[in-house]
Amino acid sequence: MQKTFTDQMGREIVINFPPKRIISVVPSQTELLFDLGLDAEIIGLTKFCIHPIEKFAARIKVGGTKKLNIDLIKDLKPDLIIGNKEENTQSDIEELAEYFPVWMSDIFTLDDAMKTIGQIGELVNRQPEASYLNHLISAGFNDLRTLALQNKIDKKVAYLIWRKPYMAAGKNTFINDVLLTNGMTNMINQERYPEITLEELKTLNCELILLSSEPYPFREKHIAEIKAAIPHAKISLVDGEMFSWYGSRLVKAVQYFFEFQKQIVNL
Repeated sequence: MQKTFTDQMGREIVINFPPKRIISVVPSQTELLFDLGLDAEIIGLTKFCIHPIEKFAARIKVGGTKKLNIDLIKDLKPDLIIGNKEENTQSDIEELAEYFPVWMSDIFTLDDAMKTIGQIGELVNRQPEASYLNHLISAGFNDLRTLALQNKIDKKVAYLIWRKPYMAAGKNTFINDVLLTNGMTNMINQERYPEITLEELKTLNCELILLSSEPYPFREKHIAEIKAAIPHAKISLVDGEMFSWYGSRLVKAVQYFFEFQKQIVNL
């Protein structure tokens, strides 16, 4: 049976429903597909789609999110490719869309993430499973918002994602929405992911600077480097997957942020 869907970029795709040969080119959405109960249907994923690790090992890798192996994907003959506007390269997606149905997400907020989970659930015929995940995510993050208000968490923060040059998560990003949910005000006023120097960062008077584990793998040794330039700020390593993966990882993120809020409440 053929069925028509509209993705989050307003593009209509027609797929054989339910799809039996799926390639996912976004790590958080790959994990979501597995958590929705798909297994044999997922025939390809990227080298960054590491969760769940036992599923990752057994699947064909079709390149990285920014540089896909187009020829290999063509050989696999998927009946559905699932991508994301921000994470994938436009030229790759446009080329693949000439041959296969490509459904794209475009996510900026937690609400967008839950909408995506629901839509992907419909796309792969797993609506009840998607609804249950959204129930857990909605309840958990509502509790986190309430807890942040009750504990009067109101921290001025910056969230760094890259080094050499330093880059931060700015406004109009999923990370920014997660920060707000947990009582943190993002002091980076530019949109998306601007470059920033330590001198510029110092002028923002952040109380807390968060160093993400991805895409740049910040480590303890980087704390000293930033502390030397901005001695008044608290600096903390954080799990980038919890802040930026917008699929079923959000269920696990709820517990992470309960603990995180406890740590920062008295900073």
